[in-house]
Amino acid sequence: MAKKNIDWANLSFGYIKTDKRFVSNYSDGKWDEGAIIEDDMITMSECACVLQYAQTIFEGLKAYTTEDGRIVIFRPDLNAERLANSARRMEMPVFPEDKFVDAVVQTVKANADYVPPYGTGATLYVRPYMFGINPVIGVKPADDFQFRVFTTPVGPYFKGGAKPIVIKISDFDRAAPHGTGNIKAGLNYAMSLHAIVTAHEEGFAENMYLDARSRTKVEETGGANFLFVTKDNKIVTPKSDSILPSITRRSLMYVAKEYLGLEVEEREVYKDELKDFAECGLCGTAAVISPVGKINDHGEEICFPSGMEEMGPTTKKLYDTLTGIQMGRLEAPEGWIKVIE
Repeated sequence: MAKKNIDWANLSFGYIKTDKRFVSNYSDGKWDEGAIIEDDMITMSECACVLQYAQTIFEGLKAYTTEDGRIVIFRPDLNAERLANSARRMEMPVFPEDKFVDAVVQTVKANADYVPPYGTGATLYVRPYMFGINPVIGVKPADDFQFRVFTTPVGPYFKGGAKPIVIKISDFDRAAPHGTGNIKAGLNYAMSLHAIVTAHEEGFAENMYLDARSRTKVEETGGANFLFVTKDNKIVTPKSDSILPSITRRSLMYVAKEYLGLEVEEREVYKDELKDFAECGLCGTAAVISPVGKINDHGEEICFPSGMEEMGPTTKKLYDTLTGIQMGRLEAPEGWIKVIE
């Protein structure tokens, strides 16, 4: 299949409609078989549960063209598992994990000519999501649900390289103790919109959210986990019941230990410790790692020794190793890469 006539090198990180998407419906207590369709429009009642009470969850992953020309997706089984956990917490029916992976494979395969060529820096972003679709006016879960997967080609998150960013410590809370911070629910992201718009207006790239109970411990940003490097080259990531279990972060911690021989630690990280770290990064699907050069704590700047010019050396090794695995330049651990046949 010939690739679409797209200026791959100049793609932004935005939405472009592709030809096909996967849809499956849940009704009368069971999922149907689902199908690849062409229609990108969704028709629902004005009283649909998703519109009234935000009963929706989602995932995000990418398809790549590897160095040897194969189309692959990265660890979709973990996305399937996380969506299932999100569904349970949101009183939604679990979409079977094996069918989730198959739906992602079908959708990527159906849009193979939108997967950017190797070396362009672009990828095919894959968005599986589920929502309550029947009318609900009393506060309760929906009875009928729809699961969908669409794709869109996206450019690199950073044009011209990953320059360190400046973030601020937010006065807003991202997630409450015993809340929904550890699942990928749309409502978590809705509540972060005002905070991120405010941060951007103030000249910052992102927010650092602290724990809502004590406001002394680092949690995450609106859409990424934190990763720190100590001055003796240990990799540290915050531990909390209200942090989303990032697949990228888990993969980076494995890479740090097994590929680079570094010591890794997942533990509570206190705001007072920030000044003692050598490097800081935000990790997630979109950018893999976004280096942080400074954190602004209500006017007081915490500056990392790695500086504002480029990624710190250890962060760069982590980034190069994980992207090397994703792009087929390095051998992947068993089960990490799903090839689209």
